[in-house]
Amino acid sequence: MPVSRNRDIATILGRSEAANASNAALGTGGGAGSDGLQVTRLDSSEINALTLDSADGGKLIYDTTNEELKGWVADAYRRIVKRVNITGSGGTETTSGNYTIHTFESSGNFTVTGAGTLEIEYLVIAGGGGGGNVATVPGGGGGAGGYRSSVQGENSGGGSSAESTLSLTAGTYTVTVGAGGAGHTASDDGTGSQGGNSTFHTITSIGGGGGGGNNTNPTTGGSGGGGKESNGTGAAGTSGQGYAGGNGSETGNYGGGGGGAGEAGNTDGNGHGGDGVASSITGTSVTRAGGGSSSGTAGNGGGGTGGGTATEGTANTGGGGGGGYASGNNGQSGGSGVVIIRYIAS
Repeated sequence: MPVSRNRDIATILGRSEAANASNAALGTGGGAGSDGLQVTRLDSSEINALTLDSADGGKLIYDTTNEELKGWVADAYRRIVKRVNITGSGGTETTSGNYTIHTFESSGNFTVTGAGTLEIEYLVIAGGGGGGNVATVPGGGGGAGGYRSSVQGENSGGGSSAESTLSLTAGTYTVTVGAGGAGHTASDDGTGSQGGNSTFHTITSIGGGGGGGNNTNPTTGGSGGGGKESNGTGAAGTSGQGYAGGNGSETGNYGGGGGGAGEAGNTDGNGHGGDGVASSITGTSVTRAGGGSSSGTAGNGGGGTGGGTATEGTANTGGGGGGGYASGNNGQSGGSGVVIIRYIAS
């Protein structure tokens, strides 16, 4: 489990000693506890006022002013270990249990301050792809934005396990939140646009693929766009981020459902969007990165519904846009992505 380097080392664990004469001479507060040795705690002025000699070698004191464990060396108390504080800032900050959480719904910076290393769990979702468009029947649904997670015990997209956590030192780290791809809105046959990538440090999630039209193919992405209506094949997703779009059908008069982070398009029915993946990184389980549909049900996780009343993917979920047609609603835009970061609070 990731940890934050904020440790009060006044209590030395793993030892059991009786209070000795030196503790009595220096003041109260030293002695053995049920979980280890508690050394004497004094502020800097009290330490400086002590009258000591070489016979005091080996004694320990915790300096409460400077938050340092000190030991008597030769002629003075010198620092052995110092309390280390490190934390982050940026985005919208919340807490859940022991975790501090930073949610970025738009691009910005995550800044780490302090000494040591901050162990980060992340969820990085790209923008969903736009829905395709056909003249009189719905085009393919947009694929969900790529889904990458390092939350232990959860999954990344495409059926992959959680990735490794990130170890960050002091500095400023750019966060980019991908926009949803535009649906094809012209009153003709066309493919939706791919969603924008989302990035954090070394992590890049790929934008969802655009849904196909009648004679225009879908595009690949984090999850692939649904196939064109004229028996088109769904586009591929990106390994470790999402699934492929479903196939379209000329006889069925539907395009393929957009791929989701949790399953391929058409898994739950012809033209249905693929479902997304649930995460509790914020302390509450939320499903994101569902594929847009061509006909039928949108993917659970913010996917847009296709058909004559096509809808956009939900903002900040990376959901794909619904496939549309010119005599109803045209192809719709995918939902924007999101970047969420968490670590153990100090």
